[in-house]
Amino acid sequence: MTQPKWWQSGAIYQIYPRSFKDSNSDGIGDIPGIISRMDYLKNLGIGAIWLSPFFKSPMADFGYDVADYCDVDPMFGTLADFDKLVNAAHERGIKLLIDFVPNHSSNQHAWFLESRSSKDNPKRDWYIWRDPKPDGSPPNNWGGSFGGSAWTFDETTGQYYFHQFLPEQPDLNWRNPDVKQNMMDVLRFWLERGVDGFRMDVVYMIWKHPDMPDQPLQEGAVARAPSDIHGIQQHLYDWDYEGVHDIMREFRVLADDYGDTLLVGEIWLGLDRWATYFGTPDAPEFHLPFNFRLMLPDVIWNAEALRAEIELMERTVPAHGYPNYVFNSHDQKRLPSRVGEQYTRIAAMLLLTLRGTPTVYNGEELGLPNGDIEAHQMKDPQGINLGVEHTRDVARTPFLWDDRVYAGFSNVEPWLPVHANYKTLNAVYQAKDADSVLALYQRLLALRKVEAALSIGTYTSIETPQGIFGYTRTHEATTFTILLNFTSAEQTLTLPAHSKVVVGTSQGREGQVAETVTLRGFEGIVVREEK
Repeated sequence: MTQPKWWQSGAIYQIYPRSFKDSNSDGIGDIPGIISRMDYLKNLGIGAIWLSPFFKSPMADFGYDVADYCDVDPMFGTLADFDKLVNAAHERGIKLLIDFVPNHSSNQHAWFLESRSSKDNPKRDWYIWRDPKPDGSPPNNWGGSFGGSAWTFDETTGQYYFHQFLPEQPDLNWRNPDVKQNMMDVLRFWLERGVDGFRMDVVYMIWKHPDMPDQPLQEGAVARAPSDIHGIQQHLYDWDYEGVHDIMREFRVLADDYGDTLLVGEIWLGLDRWATYFGTPDAPEFHLPFNFRLMLPDVIWNAEALRAEIELMERTVPAHGYPNYVFNSHDQKRLPSRVGEQYTRIAAMLLLTLRGTPTVYNGEELGLPNGDIEAHQMKDPQGINLGVEHTRDVARTPFLWDDRVYAGFSNVEPWLPVHANYKTLNAVYQAKDADSVLALYQRLLALRKVEAALSIGTYTSIETPQGIFGYTRTHEATTFTILLNFTSAEQTLTLPAHSKVVVGTSQGREGQVAETVTLRGFEGIVVREEK
């Protein structure tokens, strides 16, 4: 019998460290806090943790501005705490992935401080510097992701430096072999400490056109804000530029040297270009280029649209690749608020029964919607620069552990407010309810872990009435049928012969054996064909 790889049978669980658990009463989550909740994660049934950045940082972009790639920010703990976390995870059979931020550092990183000190500094070419145009304006028209120009003028040396994000996040120059060598050494540093893989932040952006010509505008594009140059440009020369795959292959060779190491790439590109980041059978790249398509605002959450998206993914992923799905993250509005709370349970069933590695974002297993963030409470630079409707803070509010003040996250007021419904959305409350969202995730994760049909089994869509999304997962002699009602109306369906409901979005369904079933509105079931 073919055995699934650990990252095929187990879900990845993203932890945003600032918001998971505060252990030292400063209102900010930390690594000791994560360690204190490892048994919760084991009982949830996840296979791996992915930690968002915890490195030394001035926190201009909450850790994605790295000042030291090989140390822990005191806000989150110490390297010794990190080592304890690795051990705590591995003792419980949980893998550990960490964020790697290769495109840019902090402007407070020692490398950049040297680079900007003079034009003849040995590290000058570690970053991207250009002269102004004759009129003193930036070298080209490229915009930054958080608004405004992607160039900041440096008075000390009379040149501009390039940053695809905040001015506090200068882009590294990967065309410099010393930069590449040092960043590869960063990966080795953490692999030697026992990590099991990396999620690589905006990795497709690290290789730019050497001449950095102006970029044309997208026809008909609408800016997110008056300062939004970036959002209306065609990214021909700063994204996915020719030659970037050579570095991706080097990442994979390094990872494979350390055994069964997982590489996940953050790739925001159209499917045809996205799929190239799997590499080829002879020259593989990422095990999982992150698939964000079902988080995009133009995806309609109905049975027909989702079926089309899944079938497109099945056709697009190369034979040597494996799909993945993610419905929530620290960068996007949470699913219940984005598409409707009525979809929370069937979304869980969809995510955890599709052919593809699922990523669960902390709080997703509680059905957590967006937090309420007013303009004066915003911390996220994206929201501050582009407007409250673009803030990512709504997805980063503290985890809800119990019904105490501040939801058991902290003993003091947290860095962002806890959700107003923390009294009943919290983990302790839901753990007492066998029909809670949390209990549903536990049942689905447990089933996926032991049933190869739900990890490496084939996927086949089946014919269903309008509004029902149905598919089978088959491996060897085992077949599961998944039926999801994306409408508010009851629908009666014929089941395969000798069918038994093994998981339902409502627990009362489980164990039922019948030839037909009437699904209530927004209800889903997983059925095993009994031989």
